[in-house]
Amino acid sequence: MDKYEQVIELAKRRGFLWNSFELYGGTAGFYDYGPLGSTLKRRIEQIWRETYVVQEGYMEIEAPTIGIEEVFVASGHVGGFSDPLCECKCCGEAFRADHLVDKIVAVADSLNNEELDKVIKENNVKCPECEGDLGETYEFNLMFKTNIGPGAGRQGYMRPETAQGMFVDFLRLARFYREKLPFGATQIGKSYRNEISPRQGVIRLREFTQAEAEIFIDPNDKKHANFSRFANTVINLYSDEGQDREEVEKMPLGEAVKNGIIAHEFLAYQIGLTNHFLQRVGITADKLRFRQHKKDEMAHYAIDCWDAEIETDRFGWVEVVGIADRTDYDLKAHAGVSKTELSIYREYSEPKIVTQFVVKPNMGKLGPLFKGKAKAVADALKALGQAELEQDNITVVVDGEEFTVPGEIVEFADETVKISGENIIPHVIEPSYGIDRIFYSTMEHAFEEEMVAGKEDTEEEARIVMRLRKEVAPVQVAILPLLTREELINPAKSIEIQLKQKGLLVSYDDSGTIGRRYRRNDEIGTPYSVTIDYDTLEDNSVTIRDRDNMKQIRAPMEGIADLLHELIYMGKDFESAGKAL
Repeated sequence: MDKYEQVIELAKRRGFLWNSFELYGGTAGFYDYGPLGSTLKRRIEQIWRETYVVQEGYMEIEAPTIGIEEVFVASGHVGGFSDPLCECKCCGEAFRADHLVDKIVAVADSLNNEELDKVIKENNVKCPECEGDLGETYEFNLMFKTNIGPGAGRQGYMRPETAQGMFVDFLRLARFYREKLPFGATQIGKSYRNEISPRQGVIRLREFTQAEAEIFIDPNDKKHANFSRFANTVINLYSDEGQDREEVEKMPLGEAVKNGIIAHEFLAYQIGLTNHFLQRVGITADKLRFRQHKKDEMAHYAIDCWDAEIETDRFGWVEVVGIADRTDYDLKAHAGVSKTELSIYREYSEPKIVTQFVVKPNMGKLGPLFKGKAKAVADALKALGQAELEQDNITVVVDGEEFTVPGEIVEFADETVKISGENIIPHVIEPSYGIDRIFYSTMEHAFEEEMVAGKEDTEEEARIVMRLRKEVAPVQVAILPLLTREELINPAKSIEIQLKQKGLLVSYDDSGTIGRRYRRNDEIGTPYSVTIDYDTLEDNSVTIRDRDNMKQIRAPMEGIADLLHELIYMGKDFESAGKAL
């Protein structure tokens, strides 16, 4: 049994993860989060909110998970959000064609369908399920389609990412932030992708949770005001050139920007912030790297993009965060489809005197000629150059329709004017987190099986322990009365109430032997266990046990909530917190 199987077995047994629809046989690509899994996931999300909303000041919004078709036409998802699919001619199973050949060619996802078919044929690639022949590759759109309203209704889609809601709300957000760049918005929520063959547990789901920030910045100023926070942070960088050498470089972010490896400070700051967050929730530093997209895989809208990748036992390096400079692509795309200008007015520190080419259509004559299209025709004329305007009849195209305008009703000239500012289209920096992948990676990196002393000194037994970070653990303190007797239960319940009032995540457990209860809490990652015994009735003290080293101390009941809060959140030294046993 490899570590993945061990983690998933524990996750199912202890209430972290369950297969969805298990009662009916289940279906691939869906998981339920059980009581402990849901709590762990929420703790990760809450730390993300603390990082981006509280500390960075990027306020959270909540947009619908269903979007109308126009939104996804503008974003490019309707026309281009697909994966190459091929099906077995014998058993009918469907597979991603690029995944079938990713061990044969270096960058399989850069090949077109014809190239994939050629590699499959030349290397005699067969169906992984039945060894049958594979059919030709074709594009499969990954969005779930739906109708909005009764009957045919309006065409809609389940959102494949949370980002588009923030782009559509750009003008409202700009007003909220008083049009002062940089500003950002965040969103945590469900996204949906109809994956072809999700065979990797929670690594590849059809319904998953994203946490994304869309940060709007001045395209002419990509320095970060707080870059010094991470300038000296050493990061494992797997750059474009480093991938050619198969070499990960440990480098301070400031040096990476100076050497042109990372495009600019704002992007580098987000890499530093991502590194900080992932290690805070429990990702092992030496199993975390940032891989730069190679030039032939870079999205057409990005000038630089880095993936935070985590090393896992079964799946190797897994992308969990994408950090991209998306330029002004998204705002321009939505402006084009919605016919609405998505820009910000930036006032100059001092007015400028400039010479501008000004086009002045005669609206009094355009109106009768073109009726409701007159304004659109005028706007099209203003976009023309002098040579195009010096015609007896000027041709413009509006919404695919061609219009001819008499040249005599259009005036144009160079004019000297004083301007106080300009409209600019911000660029977007986007860190996009896959919470489910981070959840699994956190569990795997915390999982450990070790041999410890058994009941007899000569014996050893296996102990499974989840060394989850204290602030993300779904149970932070276990309250364990030694026996189920009223004289012990009463003080135990009193401590439970105190800890809950302090905001700690507490579990009360009085079932089984104390040793078995310790083991149960080790398995779910509970950092501390508090045992109430008969000495408690004598001296009002309790035993506190540390999960990681199994050491125990004796501490007074009075102030126990403050003490445990300090141990969990303030880094208080355990052995100095009470009398060692």
